Amino acid sequence: MISLSAGGRNKVEKKWWRIAFGVFVLSLIAFGIGQISSAEYTGQRLVTVYDRGQTLSFVTEAKTVQEALSEQGFELDNRDTVEPSRDEELVASDYQINIYRARPVVVTEGSIRTKTVSPYQTPEGIVRDAGFTLYAEDRATVSQSTDLLYDGAGLHVVIERAVSMRLDLFGRTMDIRTRGKTVADMLKEKNVVLTAQDRTSLDVATPITPGLYVRVWREGKQTISVDQEIPFASEIVYDADRPIGYRATKSKGQAGLRTITYEVEIKEGVQISKVEIANIATLEPKKQVEVIGIYNNGSGLTKSRGAQYFTDSKGISHRETYYDLNMSVVMKSCGQGGRYSVRPDGAKVDAQGYIIIAANYTRYPKCSVVETSLGLGKVYDTGGFAAKHPDGFDLATDWSRQDGI
Repeated sequence: MISLSAGGRNKVEKKWWRIAFGVFVLSLIAFGIGQISSAEYTGQRLVTVYDRGQTLSFVTEAKTVQEALSEQGFELDNRDTVEPSRDEELVASDYQINIYRARPVVVTEGSIRTKTVSPYQTPEGIVRDAGFTLYAEDRATVSQSTDLLYDGAGLHVVIERAVSMRLDLFGRTMDIRTRGKTVADMLKEKNVVLTAQDRTSLDVATPITPGLYVRVWREGKQTISVDQEIPFASEIVYDADRPIGYRATKSKGQAGLRTITYEVEIKEGVQISKVEIANIATLEPKKQVEVIGIYNNGSGLTKSRGAQYFTDSKGISHRETYYDLNMSVVMKSCGQGGRYSVRPDGAKVDAQGYIIIAANYTRYPKCSVVETSLGLGKVYDTGGFAAKHPDGFDLATDWSRQDGI
Protein backbone atom coordinates (compact mmCIF):
# COMPACT_ATOMS: atom_id res chain seq x y z
CA MET A 1 0.00 0.00 0.00
CA ILE A 2 1.34 3.42 -0.99
CA SER A 3 0.57 6.36 1.26
CA LEU A 4 0.85 10.00 0.18
CA SER A 5 1.68 12.99 2.23
CA ALA A 6 -0.67 15.97 2.20
CA GLY A 7 1.58 17.68 -0.35
CA GLY A 8 1.58 14.57 -2.55
CA ARG A 9 -2.19 14.29 -2.40
CA ASN A 10 -2.49 17.92 -3.44
CA LYS A 11 -0.25 17.33 -6.46
CA VAL A 12 -2.33 14.32 -7.55
CA GLU A 13 -5.58 16.21 -7.11
CA LYS A 14 -4.21 19.12 -9.14
CA LYS A 15 -3.09 16.72 -11.87
CA TRP A 16 -6.51 15.08 -12.10
CA TRP A 17 -8.20 18.48 -12.00
CA ARG A 18 -6.09 19.61 -14.98
CA ILE A 19 -6.95 16.44 -16.88
CA ALA A 20 -10.67 16.93 -16.20
CA PHE A 21 -10.47 20.60 -17.23
CA GLY A 22 -8.67 19.64 -20.46
CA VAL A 23 -11.39 17.10 -21.32
CA PHE A 24 -14.02 19.78 -20.67
CA VAL A 25 -12.27 22.27 -22.98
CA LEU A 26 -11.88 19.67 -25.74
CA SER A 27 -15.58 18.88 -25.42
CA LEU A 28 -16.43 22.54 -25.89
CA ILE A 29 -14.16 22.78 -28.94
CA ALA A 30 -15.69 19.65 -30.46
CA PHE A 31 -19.17 21.01 -29.76
CA GLY A 32 -18.23 24.34 -31.37
CA ILE A 33 -16.82 22.63 -34.44
CA GLY A 34 -19.96 20.56 -34.73
CA GLN A 35 -22.05 23.70 -34.47
CA ILE A 36 -19.98 25.45 -37.15
CA SER A 37 -20.13 22.42 -39.44
CA SER A 38 -23.88 22.23 -38.89
CA ALA A 39 -24.28 25.95 -39.64
CA GLU A 40 -22.23 25.63 -42.84
CA TYR A 41 -24.20 22.55 -43.85
CA THR A 42 -27.53 24.34 -43.40
CA GLY A 43 -26.31 27.43 -45.27
CA GLN A 44 -26.30 29.68 -42.20
CA ARG A 45 -23.89 32.59 -42.13
CA LEU A 46 -22.74 34.92 -39.38
CA VAL A 47 -23.28 38.56 -40.39
CA THR A 48 -22.08 41.64 -38.49
CA VAL A 49 -23.55 44.99 -39.53
CA TYR A 50 -21.99 48.37 -38.69
CA ASP A 51 -24.47 51.22 -38.98
CA ARG A 52 -24.09 54.74 -37.52
CA GLY A 53 -21.84 53.62 -34.70
CA GLN A 54 -23.99 50.62 -33.81
CA THR A 55 -23.06 46.96 -34.29
CA LEU A 56 -25.47 44.07 -34.81
CA SER A 57 -24.48 40.41 -35.30
CA PHE A 58 -26.89 37.70 -36.40
CA VAL A 59 -27.09 34.35 -38.19
CA THR A 60 -28.93 34.21 -41.49
CA GLU A 61 -29.68 31.93 -44.43
CA ALA A 62 -30.23 34.90 -46.76
CA LYS A 63 -28.76 34.63 -50.25
CA THR A 64 -27.71 38.29 -50.68
CA VAL A 65 -26.64 41.26 -48.56
CA GLN A 66 -29.95 43.02 -49.28
CA GLU A 67 -31.97 40.02 -48.12
CA ALA A 68 -29.95 39.78 -44.90
CA LEU A 69 -30.45 43.47 -44.12
CA SER A 70 -34.16 43.30 -44.92
CA GLU A 71 -34.58 40.35 -42.56
CA GLN A 72 -33.29 42.48 -39.68
CA GLY A 73 -35.41 45.49 -40.58
CA PHE A 74 -32.67 47.79 -41.86
CA GLU A 75 -34.30 50.58 -43.87
CA LEU A 76 -32.06 51.92 -46.60
CA ASP A 77 -32.41 55.08 -48.63
CA ASN A 78 -31.58 54.91 -52.32
CA ARG A 79 -28.62 57.22 -51.61
CA ASP A 80 -27.13 55.03 -48.87
CA THR A 81 -24.06 52.95 -49.75
CA VAL A 82 -23.50 49.40 -48.55
CA GLU A 83 -20.20 47.49 -48.61
CA PRO A 84 -20.25 44.76 -49.80
CA SER A 85 -22.88 45.92 -52.31
CA ARG A 86 -26.55 45.13 -51.76
CA ASP A 87 -26.65 42.54 -54.54
CA GLU A 88 -23.49 40.74 -53.28
CA GLU A 89 -24.16 37.00 -53.03
CA LEU A 90 -23.43 35.56 -49.58
CA VAL A 91 -21.08 32.62 -50.10
CA ALA A 92 -18.67 32.85 -47.13
CA SER A 93 -19.30 31.67 -43.56
CA ASP A 94 -19.19 35.18 -42.09
CA TYR A 95 -19.49 38.76 -43.34
CA GLN A 96 -18.91 42.29 -42.09
CA ILE A 97 -21.31 44.77 -43.69
CA ASN A 98 -20.79 48.52 -43.48
CA ILE A 99 -23.70 50.89 -44.09
CA TYR A 100 -22.74 54.45 -45.05
CA ARG A 101 -25.74 56.69 -44.61
CA ALA A 102 -26.27 59.58 -46.98
CA ARG A 103 -26.05 62.87 -45.09
CA PRO A 104 -26.35 66.54 -46.08
CA VAL A 105 -23.31 67.93 -47.86
CA VAL A 106 -22.53 71.40 -49.18
CA VAL A 107 -19.99 71.57 -51.99
CA THR A 108 -18.39 74.97 -52.55
CA GLU A 109 -16.48 75.90 -55.69
CA GLY A 110 -15.70 79.59 -55.72
CA SER A 111 -19.03 81.41 -55.47
CA ILE A 112 -21.03 78.29 -56.35
CA ARG A 113 -22.60 76.40 -53.43
CA THR A 114 -24.35 73.10 -54.13
CA LYS A 115 -26.43 71.29 -51.51
CA THR A 116 -26.80 67.54 -51.84
CA VAL A 117 -26.77 64.33 -49.84
CA SER A 118 -23.97 61.80 -50.17
CA PRO A 119 -22.90 58.54 -48.51
CA TYR A 120 -19.27 58.87 -49.59
CA GLN A 121 -16.53 59.36 -47.02
CA THR A 122 -13.70 61.00 -49.00
CA PRO A 123 -13.85 64.52 -50.49
CA GLU A 124 -13.03 63.09 -53.93
CA GLY A 125 -15.93 60.65 -53.72
CA ILE A 126 -18.32 63.32 -52.46
CA VAL A 127 -17.61 65.88 -55.21
CA ARG A 128 -17.79 63.27 -57.97
CA ASP A 129 -21.07 62.00 -56.51
CA ALA A 130 -22.34 65.59 -56.58
CA GLY A 131 -21.61 65.80 -60.31
CA PHE A 132 -18.34 67.74 -60.22
CA THR A 133 -15.33 66.75 -62.31
CA LEU A 134 -12.16 66.64 -60.23
CA TYR A 135 -8.82 66.74 -62.05
CA ALA A 136 -5.56 65.36 -60.68
CA GLU A 137 -4.22 68.88 -60.00
CA ASP A 138 -7.38 70.02 -58.16
CA ARG A 139 -7.80 69.80 -54.38
CA ALA A 140 -10.87 69.05 -52.31
CA THR A 141 -11.00 69.39 -48.51
CA VAL A 142 -13.79 68.29 -46.20
CA SER A 143 -14.87 69.57 -42.78
CA GLN A 144 -17.94 69.68 -40.55
CA SER A 145 -20.36 72.42 -41.52
CA THR A 146 -20.23 75.40 -39.15
CA ASP A 147 -23.37 77.14 -40.42
CA LEU A 148 -26.06 74.71 -39.22
CA LEU A 149 -28.87 77.18 -39.87
CA TYR A 150 -27.92 77.72 -43.53
CA ASP A 151 -26.29 74.39 -44.45
CA GLY A 152 -27.95 72.02 -42.01
CA ALA A 153 -26.03 69.41 -40.02
CA GLY A 154 -23.55 67.75 -42.35
CA LEU A 155 -20.27 68.20 -44.20
CA HIS A 156 -18.75 71.09 -46.12
CA VAL A 157 -16.46 70.31 -49.04
CA VAL A 158 -14.38 73.05 -50.65
CA ILE A 159 -12.94 72.58 -54.14
CA GLU A 160 -9.75 74.47 -55.00
CA ARG A 161 -9.28 74.38 -58.74
CA ALA A 162 -5.92 74.32 -60.42
CA VAL A 163 -5.50 76.97 -63.11
CA SER A 164 -6.21 75.89 -66.68
CA MET A 165 -3.78 77.18 -69.31
CA ARG A 166 -2.12 76.28 -72.61
CA LEU A 167 1.49 75.19 -72.98
CA ASP A 168 3.33 74.93 -76.31
CA LEU A 169 6.22 72.68 -75.35
CA PHE A 170 8.80 72.36 -78.10
CA GLY A 171 6.16 72.45 -80.84
CA ARG A 172 3.41 70.42 -79.14
CA THR A 173 0.50 72.47 -77.76
CA MET A 174 -1.53 71.02 -74.90
CA ASP A 175 -4.14 72.10 -72.38
CA ILE A 176 -2.77 71.69 -68.86
CA ARG A 177 -3.71 72.49 -65.26
CA THR A 178 -1.29 73.75 -62.68
CA ARG A 179 -1.12 74.82 -59.06
CA GLY A 180 2.05 76.80 -59.69
CA LYS A 181 2.06 80.53 -58.95
CA THR A 182 4.48 81.45 -61.72
CA VAL A 183 5.66 80.12 -65.07
CA ALA A 184 8.77 78.78 -63.32
CA ASP A 185 6.59 76.92 -60.78
CA MET A 186 4.51 75.44 -63.59
CA LEU A 187 7.56 74.20 -65.51
CA LYS A 188 9.00 72.63 -62.34
CA GLU A 189 5.66 70.98 -61.58
CA LYS A 190 5.62 69.46 -65.10
CA ASN A 191 9.27 68.31 -64.83
CA VAL A 192 10.47 70.63 -67.60
CA VAL A 193 14.13 71.53 -67.10
CA LEU A 194 15.32 74.46 -69.21
CA THR A 195 18.83 74.51 -70.68
CA ALA A 196 20.89 77.47 -71.81
CA GLN A 197 19.49 77.02 -75.33
CA ASP A 198 15.84 77.03 -74.24
CA ARG A 199 13.59 80.07 -74.45
CA THR A 200 10.13 80.94 -73.08
CA SER A 201 7.63 83.35 -74.61
CA LEU A 202 6.99 84.85 -71.15
CA ASP A 203 9.40 85.61 -68.34
CA VAL A 204 9.55 82.69 -65.91
CA ALA A 205 8.51 85.07 -63.10
CA THR A 206 5.19 85.80 -64.85
CA PRO A 207 2.21 84.96 -62.59
CA ILE A 208 -0.06 82.11 -63.73
CA THR A 209 -3.54 83.29 -64.77
CA PRO A 210 -6.47 81.38 -66.32
CA GLY A 211 -6.05 80.87 -70.05
CA LEU A 212 -2.38 81.91 -70.03
CA TYR A 213 -0.40 80.79 -73.09
CA VAL A 214 3.28 79.93 -72.74
CA ARG A 215 5.59 78.72 -75.51
CA VAL A 216 8.87 76.92 -74.85
CA TRP A 217 11.36 76.28 -77.64
CA ARG A 218 15.03 75.43 -78.14
CA GLU A 219 17.41 77.53 -80.18
CA GLY A 220 19.59 75.87 -82.85
CA LYS A 221 18.18 72.34 -82.74
CA GLN A 222 14.91 70.67 -83.73
CA THR A 223 12.45 69.17 -81.28
CA ILE A 224 9.75 66.59 -81.83
CA SER A 225 6.92 65.49 -79.50
CA VAL A 226 5.09 62.19 -79.47
CA ASP A 227 2.16 60.89 -77.45
CA GLN A 228 2.65 57.62 -75.59
CA GLU A 229 0.04 55.52 -73.85
CA ILE A 230 0.59 54.77 -70.15
CA PRO A 231 -0.63 51.23 -69.46
CA PHE A 232 -2.80 50.82 -66.41
CA ALA A 233 -1.69 48.63 -63.53
CA SER A 234 -3.66 45.52 -62.58
CA GLU A 235 -4.37 44.22 -59.11
CA ILE A 236 -5.64 40.69 -58.54
CA VAL A 237 -7.63 39.81 -55.43
CA TYR A 238 -7.89 36.07 -54.68
CA ASP A 239 -11.19 35.22 -52.97
CA ALA A 240 -11.16 31.94 -51.03
CA ASP A 241 -14.97 32.07 -50.75
CA ARG A 242 -15.55 32.21 -54.52
CA PRO A 243 -15.44 28.94 -56.47
CA ILE A 244 -12.61 28.06 -58.83
CA GLY A 245 -13.44 29.47 -62.26
CA TYR A 246 -14.94 32.70 -60.88
CA ARG A 247 -13.27 35.75 -62.41
CA ALA A 248 -14.79 39.23 -62.39
CA THR A 249 -13.57 42.79 -62.89
CA LYS A 250 -14.29 44.83 -59.77
CA SER A 251 -13.12 48.11 -61.28
CA LYS A 252 -12.14 48.60 -64.92
CA GLY A 253 -8.72 50.00 -65.72
CA GLN A 254 -8.06 52.92 -68.01
CA ALA A 255 -4.85 53.72 -69.86
CA GLY A 256 -3.21 57.10 -69.34
CA LEU A 257 -1.38 59.34 -71.78
CA ARG A 258 1.95 61.13 -71.71
CA THR A 259 3.66 63.54 -74.11
CA ILE A 260 7.38 62.94 -74.63
CA THR A 261 9.54 65.60 -76.25
CA TYR A 262 12.91 64.84 -77.85
CA GLU A 263 15.72 67.06 -79.03
CA VAL A 264 16.83 65.85 -82.42
CA GLU A 265 20.04 66.81 -84.18
CA ILE A 266 20.24 66.15 -87.90
CA LYS A 267 23.44 66.43 -89.95
CA GLU A 268 23.44 66.16 -93.74
CA GLY A 269 19.92 64.75 -93.64
CA VAL A 270 20.79 62.02 -91.13
CA GLN A 271 19.64 61.99 -87.51
CA ILE A 272 22.77 61.76 -85.39
CA SER A 273 21.26 62.20 -81.91
CA LYS A 274 17.91 62.05 -80.10
CA VAL A 275 17.65 63.09 -76.44
CA GLU A 276 14.52 63.15 -74.29
CA ILE A 277 14.08 66.63 -72.81
CA ALA A 278 10.51 66.56 -71.43
CA ASN A 279 8.01 63.97 -70.31
CA ILE A 280 4.55 65.09 -69.13
CA ALA A 281 1.67 62.85 -68.09
CA THR A 282 -1.45 64.48 -69.51
CA LEU A 283 -3.83 61.74 -68.32
CA GLU A 284 -3.17 59.52 -65.32
CA PRO A 285 -3.98 55.80 -65.71
CA LYS A 286 -6.59 54.09 -63.51
CA LYS A 287 -5.79 50.74 -61.91
CA GLN A 288 -7.87 47.67 -62.77
CA VAL A 289 -8.93 45.32 -59.97
CA GLU A 290 -9.96 41.73 -60.73
CA VAL A 291 -11.35 39.12 -58.33
CA ILE A 292 -10.45 35.44 -58.90
CA GLY A 293 -12.09 32.62 -56.95
CA ILE A 294 -9.87 29.88 -55.50
CA TYR A 295 -12.34 27.88 -53.39
CA ASN A 296 -11.69 24.19 -54.17
CA ASN A 297 -14.81 22.10 -53.48
CA GLY A 298 -12.85 18.89 -53.97
CA SER A 299 -13.06 18.67 -57.75
CA GLY A 300 -9.84 20.62 -58.29
CA LEU A 301 -6.38 19.10 -58.35
CA THR A 302 -4.71 18.80 -54.94
CA LYS A 303 -1.28 17.77 -53.69
CA SER A 304 -2.66 14.68 -51.96
CA ARG A 305 -4.48 13.55 -55.10
CA GLY A 306 -1.41 14.05 -57.27
CA ALA A 307 -3.09 13.26 -60.59
CA GLN A 308 -6.65 13.30 -61.89
CA TYR A 309 -8.74 13.71 -65.02
CA PHE A 310 -10.54 16.99 -65.73
CA THR A 311 -13.14 17.53 -68.48
CA ASP A 312 -13.31 21.07 -69.86
CA SER A 313 -16.34 22.93 -71.26
CA LYS A 314 -15.68 21.47 -74.73
CA GLY A 315 -15.86 17.91 -73.43
CA ILE A 316 -12.10 17.26 -73.73
CA SER A 317 -10.63 15.14 -70.93
CA HIS A 318 -7.24 16.26 -69.63
CA ARG A 319 -4.97 14.25 -67.36
CA GLU A 320 -3.72 16.73 -64.77
CA THR A 321 -0.53 16.47 -62.70
CA TYR A 322 1.60 19.06 -60.93
CA TYR A 323 5.28 19.96 -60.66
CA ASP A 324 7.35 22.39 -58.58
CA LEU A 325 10.28 24.09 -60.32
CA ASN A 326 11.67 27.61 -60.63
CA MET A 327 9.68 28.97 -63.59
CA SER A 328 11.78 32.10 -64.26
CA VAL A 329 13.28 30.78 -67.51
CA VAL A 330 10.03 29.72 -69.21
CA MET A 331 8.37 32.93 -68.00
CA LYS A 332 10.56 34.97 -70.34
CA SER A 333 7.84 34.41 -72.96
CA CYS A 334 4.31 35.82 -73.35
CA GLY A 335 5.47 39.25 -72.19
CA GLN A 336 6.08 38.21 -68.58
CA GLY A 337 9.79 39.01 -68.43
CA GLY A 338 10.56 36.07 -66.14
CA ARG A 339 8.13 37.21 -63.44
CA TYR A 340 5.48 35.12 -61.73
CA SER A 341 3.96 34.67 -58.27
CA VAL A 342 2.35 32.03 -56.05
CA ARG A 343 -1.32 32.49 -55.20
CA PRO A 344 -2.67 31.55 -51.71
CA ASP A 345 -3.56 27.97 -52.65
CA GLY A 346 -0.04 27.27 -53.96
CA ALA A 347 -0.70 27.51 -57.72
CA LYS A 348 1.96 29.47 -59.64
CA VAL A 349 0.45 32.26 -61.75
CA ASP A 350 1.56 34.93 -64.21
CA ALA A 351 0.90 38.66 -63.89
CA GLN A 352 -2.67 38.26 -65.19
CA GLY A 353 -3.50 35.51 -62.69
CA TYR A 354 -3.34 32.62 -65.20
CA ILE A 355 -1.98 29.35 -63.81
CA ILE A 356 1.36 28.39 -65.38
CA ILE A 357 0.80 25.26 -67.50
CA ALA A 358 3.01 22.73 -69.26
CA ALA A 359 1.27 21.13 -72.26
CA ASN A 360 1.70 19.61 -75.72
CA TYR A 361 2.77 22.59 -77.88
CA THR A 362 1.31 20.92 -80.99
CA ARG A 363 -2.21 21.00 -79.56
CA TYR A 364 -1.80 23.89 -77.16
CA PRO A 365 0.65 26.50 -78.52
CA LYS A 366 2.74 28.54 -76.14
CA CYS A 367 0.85 31.46 -74.57
CA SER A 368 -2.57 29.95 -75.32
CA VAL A 369 -5.20 30.06 -72.54
CA VAL A 370 -6.67 26.73 -71.39
CA GLU A 371 -9.17 25.46 -68.83
CA THR A 372 -7.98 23.50 -65.80
CA SER A 373 -9.61 22.21 -62.63
CA LEU A 374 -7.95 25.10 -60.72
CA GLY A 375 -9.13 27.81 -63.12
CA LEU A 376 -7.86 29.34 -66.35
CA GLY A 377 -4.23 28.66 -67.19
CA LYS A 378 -1.73 29.75 -69.82
CA VAL A 379 0.76 27.49 -71.58
CA TYR A 380 4.40 28.41 -70.88
CA ASP A 381 6.14 25.02 -70.78
CA THR A 382 6.05 21.44 -72.08
CA GLY A 383 7.41 18.07 -70.98
CA GLY A 384 7.90 14.39 -71.79
CA PHE A 385 4.42 13.53 -70.46
CA ALA A 386 2.92 15.22 -73.56
CA ALA A 387 3.87 12.25 -75.79
CA LYS A 388 1.79 9.80 -73.74
CA HIS A 389 -0.93 12.29 -72.76
CA PRO A 390 -1.29 14.76 -75.66
CA ASP A 391 -4.21 16.52 -73.94
CA GLY A 392 -2.57 16.38 -70.51
CA PHE A 393 -1.67 19.42 -68.41
CA ASP A 394 1.10 19.72 -65.85
CA LEU A 395 0.25 22.54 -63.43
CA ALA A 396 3.05 24.55 -61.84
CA THR A 397 2.61 24.72 -58.05
CA ASP A 398 4.55 25.39 -54.89
CA TRP A 399 3.19 22.24 -53.20
CA SER A 400 6.46 20.29 -52.96
CA ARG A 401 9.16 22.73 -51.91
CA GLN A 402 6.85 25.39 -50.43
CA ASP A 403 9.53 28.05 -50.78
CA GLY A 404 7.43 30.67 -52.56
CA ILE A 405 9.41 30.23 -55.78
